[in-house]
Amino acid sequence: MENIDVLNENGEKTGEVVSREEVHRLGLWHKCVHIWLINGKGEVLLQKRSKQKATHPNMWTTATSGHLSAGDSSIEGAIRELSEEIGLQARQDELKYLFTVKESGVNSNPEKQILENEITDVYLLEKDVNIAELKLQEEEVSSVKWFSYETFKKMVMEDNKTLVPHKEMQFKMLKILGV
Repeated sequence: MENIDVLNENGEKTGEVVSREEVHRLGLWHKCVHIWLINGKGEVLLQKRSKQKATHPNMWTTATSGHLSAGDSSIEGAIRELSEEIGLQARQDELKYLFTVKESGVNSNPEKQILENEITDVYLLEKDVNIAELKLQEEEVSSVKWFSYETFKKMVMEDNKTLVPHKEMQFKMLKILGV
């Protein structure tokens, strides 16, 4: 069972630690990370979430993302998620912190409702990666694919229903990518 630090609305730890299930059942604020991976060809790597995921199954999202475990720093969580989800090793100095977004929402699925109150630190990793060499965590990721910046922009602007709707983060990334 994964334990998570509970935050207040300002992103400060409250001292309370609860299970991931409890965080989502009660809608408690917690910290997440998203890592964007770009290469020298002007492409962004997106992962297709596993069909078993409770929220947004079979949808495209950032290269990796995840919840911070209790006691983890944001950068530690980012490095762990890259390793766990796609088998990519990275050093702290390779990751560039970009910004933080605050998102709330309700994600329903047939089994249970999930209340999301997330404060997400967003990182960028610039690295040329051969996706055939990545080791995907099957319960999290079904596939990965490089998308040109223009194709990604089109997906965001057209509200593509195969893209996980993290609008604020996606629009900020389009500005950073210069498209």
